[in-house]
Amino acid sequence: KAPQGRGGAGHVRVTRRSRSRVAAAMLSRLLKEHQARQSERRELQERRRRDAIAAATRLTEALVDHLNVGVAQAYVNQRKLDHEVKTLQVQAAQFAKQTGQWITMVENFNQALKEIGDVENWARSIEMDMRTIATALEYVYKGQLQPQCS
Repeated sequence: KAPQGRGGAGHVRVTRRSRSRVAAAMLSRLLKEHQARQSERRELQERRRRDAIAAATRLTEALVDHLNVGVAQAYVNQRKLDHEVKTLQVQAAQFAKQTGQWITMVENFNQALKEIGDVENWARSIEMDMRTIATALEYVYKGQLQPQCS
């Protein structure tokens, strides 16, 4: 069995240079691991940034679409209202014209009634005059039939 002492064959002697190499290798490995983790974090952050931009874009498009639907509906409603207003204006003009015709007819009817009333009064007046004349003629006739006493 070989002696295990300080300078024995079983003891590996570590020198400063070999320690430096080991330390450098460890540092190099740690640096590579750190750089790899940093790269993964950057990729993850970039992926998240792209996802956030895509989500914001979709949200914006959805909001714009929603607003556009409301605007489009308002436009359609406005066109319907304009059409209804025009129709109502035409109907109001026709109604005003018809009302004017009815007023003219009622005025003509009233005038005709007044004329009938005037004719009726005229006829009564003539009738009274005729009765007076008939009564007078009757008195005269009766007076001629009676014997004259002197």
